[in-house]
Amino acid sequence: MPLDTGDQAPDFELPGAGGEAIALSGLKGHKVVLYFYPKDDTSGCTLEAQGFNALQDAFAAADARVIGVSPDSVKSHDKFRAKYGLTVPLASDEAKGMLEVYGVWVEKSMYGRKYMGVERTTMLLDRDGRIARVWPKVKVPGHAEDVLEAARALP
Repeated sequence: MPLDTGDQAPDFELPGAGGEAIALSGLKGHKVVLYFYPKDDTSGCTLEAQGFNALQDAFAAADARVIGVSPDSVKSHDKFRAKYGLTVPLASDEAKGMLEVYGVWVEKSMYGRKYMGVERTTMLLDRDGRIARVWPKVKVPGHAEDVLEAARALP
C-alpha cells in the first residue's frame, strides 16, 4: 500500500551515484524531496531529472534536499549524471526493497502486457520526516516547479 500524507517516511540507506551512501536519517531537520522514476536516460526521466537539477539552488534556498530514486544500478546513475551534467543525488535500489516500502514498485500495463515497474511519484517530506505531500502518477512538464512551490510553502 502506498504511503500517504501524514505518514512517517521509512528510513533507508541506498548507494548513490559517485559512490556516496544516501540515508534519509542523515537529512533530518531538512525538507526532503524524493522523486521516484522508472529508468535512467529515457525521455521522461531525463526531462524530470533535468528539471530538478536546474532548480537545485532554489530547492537549497528553501532548505529542501532533492533525491532521485530508481532501480537502476549505481553505474547506470553515474553514466546518466555524466551524460547530462546532473548534480542531483541519485539513489540506486536494485533490490527494490525501498521502492516497495514506499509503494511505488507496482504492476503496470503497456500494450496489454503486465509487468512490474516504478510508478513515477514524488513525495515531499517535512523536517521531521513526515510525508507532507504526494504527487502520484507524475506528469513531467512543470512538475519540478510545482514541487519547489510546495517546498517553499512548507515551514
